[in-house]
Amino acid sequence: MSKLWQKSSTDTESEIAKKVEAFTVGNDYRLDQALVPFDLKASAVHARALHKAGVLSDDETKKLTETLSEIERVWKKGEFNISVQDEDMHTAIENYLTEKLGDLGKKIHTGRSRNDQVLTAIRLFENDALQRILPELNALSDQLVEFGKTHKHIPMPGFTHTRKAMLSSVALWAGGFAELLRMQHHASSGVEALIGRSPLGTAAGFGTSIDIDRDAEAAELCFSQPMICSTSAQLSRGWVELQFVQYLSGISAVLNRLASDIIQYTGETTPYFSLDDVVCTGSSIMPQKKNPDLAELIRGRHSLFMGYAATLQSATTNLTSGYHRDLQLTKEPVLKAVTDIEACIEAAQILISSLNVNEKEITEACTVELFAAEEAYKLVKEKNISFREAYRIVAENPENAEASDPGQKLTESTHLGSTGNPGLERV
Repeated sequence: MSKLWQKSSTDTESEIAKKVEAFTVGNDYRLDQALVPFDLKASAVHARALHKAGVLSDDETKKLTETLSEIERVWKKGEFNISVQDEDMHTAIENYLTEKLGDLGKKIHTGRSRNDQVLTAIRLFENDALQRILPELNALSDQLVEFGKTHKHIPMPGFTHTRKAMLSSVALWAGGFAELLRMQHHASSGVEALIGRSPLGTAAGFGTSIDIDRDAEAAELCFSQPMICSTSAQLSRGWVELQFVQYLSGISAVLNRLASDIIQYTGETTPYFSLDDVVCTGSSIMPQKKNPDLAELIRGRHSLFMGYAATLQSATTNLTSGYHRDLQLTKEPVLKAVTDIEACIEAAQILISSLNVNEKEITEACTVELFAAEEAYKLVKEKNISFREAYRIVAENPENAEASDPGQKLTESTHLGSTGNPGLERV
């Protein structure tokens, strides 16, 4: 089967030609399986745009769109094959259309390029992924809020520099992560605006002489608008993807710190929480081990997101305008980032559902030094001295800080965001 760019004289059989093919195709023919339904959707819209432009008849448009729907049914069964000889889904789809419809199948490529094809499919994929990810992000945030509410009466040491600092609470701890996830959700509007512009109809980056109604194409594909300059489409490839992956990396950064805390606070030295056995593993040599592997892998996967972003940033550095084959390498980091963030969010949901508070141990850990700052505030109020003077007095004799009931102390802090009023309802 021929490639979309292939001339009749192209050598495809020599050993060198096959090695070049393997190198240039890479694993795109495998990666594209995830993008097939989006390319089919865009192809159907393009067929209708060609009909509107007078390129396709009613009957031709009907046959093409029906066959595109047939391909989707085959794909859903797992039976649509993309071979290394096809290079990518675009060629595989057009070859299917041509085998089924003859020369009519070749008309689908009128007025477009693989450049705007793949860009449109990727942007549709990104938007679809985001609409799946955001509800799960909210669900995880809700889960943390509920965890905090359930244990709102339980005090907890607060740490700075990994040393005990001030009194905190389980509710305040959980609420902090919940709020960050909410903030990340709210930030999605920025990346949605970037991926929400349609590249379809920009062809190779310079438009075509076919009078395509790009506004209608964009609306039918649920984009907010088309990318106006055809040149901006190719300039955006990799640039938009970098910001999309960086957005997902923002989620993984929060999960990384959440997992790090859970690892720390379920250990022997700070046994504030415990994990159900289902999210832990044992050791092949040490019978007593109960390892927080799920949390460790959530923590570790953040490094992958940093790598995906670095790949995208590096691949697009120093490229002049227009298409370059380097941009082919921007597809894989996006697909992997989506797969990984969905897995990480689900793993974090499982982790929180398996997290238990060791109330006795966590309360006993709220030792006298946590109340040193409160002792200074007490001196300010009782002796009418400056905080700096009170700070010095307590610092010279920290052991004199009055031991307090940690649970009672929670009720004394009432301002928004304090240990006694973490504001979970507002989160």
